[in-house]
Amino acid sequence: MQRLWCVLRDVAARPSGAVGLSLVGFHILLAALGPWLVPYDTGAMSSGEMLETPSMAHWMGTDHLGRDIASRVMLGGREALIVTGLATPLAMLWGGFTGLALGLAGGRIDEAMMRIVDAFLSLPGILILLVLVMTFGTSNAVLVPTLGFLFGIPIIRVARAATHEVIARDFVAAARARGHGAMTIIAVELLPNVRDTLMVEGAMRWSWMLLAFSSLSFLGFGVAPPTPDWGLMIADGRIYMSLALWGVLGPVIALSSLIVGINLAADALAKSLGIDRARKAVI
Repeated sequence: MQRLWCVLRDVAARPSGAVGLSLVGFHILLAALGPWLVPYDTGAMSSGEMLETPSMAHWMGTDHLGRDIASRVMLGGREALIVTGLATPLAMLWGGFTGLALGLAGGRIDEAMMRIVDAFLSLPGILILLVLVMTFGTSNAVLVPTLGFLFGIPIIRVARAATHEVIARDFVAAARARGHGAMTIIAVELLPNVRDTLMVEGAMRWSWMLLAFSSLSFLGFGVAPPTPDWGLMIADGRIYMSLALWGVLGPVIALSSLIVGINLAADALAKSLGIDRARKAVI
């Protein structure tokens, strides 16, 4: 815990890290406290206030159903943060463990499994997501494991590459000579040496997961109306962009700022931990 605090302090000391953590923290606080801060009910419709321009009453205007855009933007990231906040650790756990195990095993098993990983990575991720959600549904109970599975696959490659750099060292050979099993070697020898790489990779996958979740909502396979969601708001507002650009601009800025914040924080984290992101994904 002390090391985590030291790392966060080092990240916050960097300009990009300070900006990134501020943006991410702001969105998390807004998602948590939003229900008590929004000026209007996000589902309240008014036929007399449709597509109103920004004003003192509605400072981001209203949408095509007369709903307050500012209130919906403030709560539009809640579902995305909840789903991806659960799916990201899941992806790191199963993808990281699988990569460590394959890197340690080596040989034909390693090569065969990596060809399966290559096959998954060659397919468009959004198409796989669409197939899975259309088959199993769009509830959070489906989206969390689906996103966790899909985004854990590229983590396998990163964890395996990092493992190959560690298993050649003397302490791994000594552990094998002492008769330690594979699980002990993974937990005691490998994981502490690749943990930093997995943390940086997990942070980057979180931002891509948010984009994928918002894309599903935009296509109508994510959050169901009338729940406020940035992707769904962009899909609804694009029809009226010529009349009310603010209906799209608000959720776009909100989503973009969160993605930028995560990327800035991940870059600062990589520099703080001494991780070269250009070299960590060697095949």
